[in-house]
Amino acid sequence: MSSPEKTDLRVIKTKKAIRNAFAELLSEKDIQKITIKDIADTAVINRKTFYNYYAGVYSVVDEIENEIIMAFIDALRDVDFKQLLHEPYEIFKKLTTIINSDFDFYSHLMKMDSNTSLISKIIQALEVNIKKSFSEQISMNKFTLDLVFDYAIAGMITVYQKWFNSDRTESIEEISKALSIIVSSGVNGLLENGI
Repeated sequence: MSSPEKTDLRVIKTKKAIRNAFAELLSEKDIQKITIKDIADTAVINRKTFYNYYAGVYSVVDEIENEIIMAFIDALRDVDFKQLLHEPYEIFKKLTTIINSDFDFYSHLMKMDSNTSLISKIIQALEVNIKKSFSEQISMNKFTLDLVFDYAIAGMITVYQKWFNSDRTESIEEISKALSIIVSSGVNGLLENGI
């Protein structure tokens, strides 16, 4: 008889394989064309094993959305946005830590088209939560807040997606550092820092 700890590790490993397989498939084709057989074959499991954990493809999507959003909300929970305006690298370090915690998964996810409904939904949920946390600490009119966040988030997502689709000659930490300078000081700040 196996111990609960071993069973839990097996469950975690299997669910991770399913999530990674799904993300890999999603970087190759539309969600409507992904079948449970595709996921099972890519994850090297059988369909019965898939059904032990998920009711279908969209239950995988729901779990991925919820886990990503909760990871980023947890990372933002204790952020001092007033301090962040002067030292934005702290938020990028947290972002980098989240990405590095499951690099293969995020690599597949970031290779998807940003118009994919999964990516759009995640970005939208994160943006709402970041704006809420930010506006609780810093007073800014809605127009300016929307403008700043629309510009910054679209730019960051584009940079990370291009990096994941490149030969990755720079580290993700270098990319995050450069982005933090752009966010705080604009392009001039980046040029002044010689990056």
